[in-house]
Amino acid sequence: MLKLTGGAGLASLTSLLPAWAQNGSAGIAPTLPTLSGPDISLSVGHSPFSVGGRTGHAVTVNGTLPAPLLRLREGQNVRLAVTNTLDEDTSIHWHGILLPFQMDGVPGVSFPGIRPRETFVYEFPIRQAGTFWYHSHSGLQEAMGHYGPIIIDPANADPVSYDREHVLILSDWSFLHPHEILRRLKVSPGYFNQQRTTVAGLLSGEDRMSADDRRMWAQMRMDPRDVLDVSGSTYSYLVNGHGSAENWTGLFRPGERVRLRIINASAMTIFNFRIPGLPMTVVQADGENVRPVETDELQISIAETYDVIVQPNDDRAYTIVAEAMDRSGMARATLAPRLGMTAEVPPLREIPNLTMRDMGMDMGSMAGMSGMDHGAMGHGDMNMRDPSLAPPNMAVGVGVQSIAPMPENRLAERPTGLENVTHRVLVYTDLIALSPNRDTRAPSRTMQIHLTGNMERFMWGFDGRRFSELVEPIRFARNERVRVTLVNDTMMSHPIHLHGHFFELVNGHPGHQPLKHTVNVAPGGRVSFDLTADNPGDWAFHCHMLMHMHAGMFNVVTVRPLDEAAS
Repeated sequence: MLKLTGGAGLASLTSLLPAWAQNGSAGIAPTLPTLSGPDISLSVGHSPFSVGGRTGHAVTVNGTLPAPLLRLREGQNVRLAVTNTLDEDTSIHWHGILLPFQMDGVPGVSFPGIRPRETFVYEFPIRQAGTFWYHSHSGLQEAMGHYGPIIIDPANADPVSYDREHVLILSDWSFLHPHEILRRLKVSPGYFNQQRTTVAGLLSGEDRMSADDRRMWAQMRMDPRDVLDVSGSTYSYLVNGHGSAENWTGLFRPGERVRLRIINASAMTIFNFRIPGLPMTVVQADGENVRPVETDELQISIAETYDVIVQPNDDRAYTIVAEAMDRSGMARATLAPRLGMTAEVPPLREIPNLTMRDMGMDMGSMAGMSGMDHGAMGHGDMNMRDPSLAPPNMAVGVGVQSIAPMPENRLAERPTGLENVTHRVLVYTDLIALSPNRDTRAPSRTMQIHLTGNMERFMWGFDGRRFSELVEPIRFARNERVRVTLVNDTMMSHPIHLHGHFFELVNGHPGHQPLKHTVNVAPGGRVSFDLTADNPGDWAFHCHMLMHMHAGMFNVVTVRPLDEAAS
């Protein structure tokens, strides 16, 4: 949590947190101070930040980490005056908000940015309701604490009934400056991975891999434990700005329906989220209502949001567990009837191993392919970059380490690390839009975009090209309907975010495809979505792993009336 330098007391420390994020919160009640109304002032500056007994430097909004909660209402207009007190440019992107592109807050794409000691006024109508968030799109400020929640109340009755609500912002924090983190990844991409397979683990069986498996991964010069680029070796995982030992606690009365608005505001961490002993009913994804579906655990990728309803009936505490996908650490918090109550904190579960499916290879299917030589499937003798597998528009250069030969639709599969747990796990095919999809037209064309990378050089891009290579923008005619397929040629997960639009995830529920602004594309997987390009302008399209975006996995989507028929 934030604190003053020089031994401030507990009351002073807590006062530097926004009210909604303070320990022992009774929830986001109408009496709780929030920033709302037609005119809101925000100031971006520097603040000290402490967690785990150490103090570092943060970039904050109005002096707090996380930033203030913005509570708006569907149908209102809002003016947000953002003043920059830093010595560098800054910005705010309103993540998932539908607005004119000039207000989207991406320097170099939708506006120049906010220069030091200048104020920029964002002004736009609120056209939606749900759980969203905001963050910097300048440099790596987002990783230093520049993020906060947005709740937009619906203009009409909320289809979700609840007695109390809490916002849970999950994030990662390092005392190592994010520019230094990125530099070390470029020098040694496995720098932060302290969970690699070992000879001792092979001999003891602890690594859960055979000698042949180890030999195959070594030939490909790839690491089956390369699940997240940055791990708990440098990160502290936070809930509402609190470390695990600080145990942020949200209160409830037994029997209440409690709405948890979960936001993953991390720079580089995908979380597996659960509350042992307490089922969760998912009612919203990325701010859009879905048919209620009960589960025991879900994976929340970077920049996604999920709203869940829990109903704790017993007079006891429950531990909130947000475990990093690579099991290198967890964010921990508590739901309890009274402050000071705790529940058992489960240990970290076993480290997941990637498989050939995560390389886009179904070994069972490939074994029967004529002339298949497993010795031709990687680096050196193993050619994972076979140009014959690449589409015509892909640049198969140094930025492409591998091309998935058999990428699969993995939306119905349990996500990484949750394949074998004994309880229920949310998968993307469980999500069904509560309301019918508005645009019933069939797509008029299809488009395929490959997610590519070279881990050895920490290079990332779309179709083999980094944004710095002056790539052509992705062009759509205004109001055209396009089916876009994302193919992940890498062994890393990529949460892909499109600004200014929602797309319909093609997940087997035609007419009720869930609306998303961010989708996690599993390693070796493929994801299709139907997009109605109805918001004209230039929009950022990128991986929301901050270091991947800055290393090249970014492009601009241009929506224009390209011909008279589309205007």
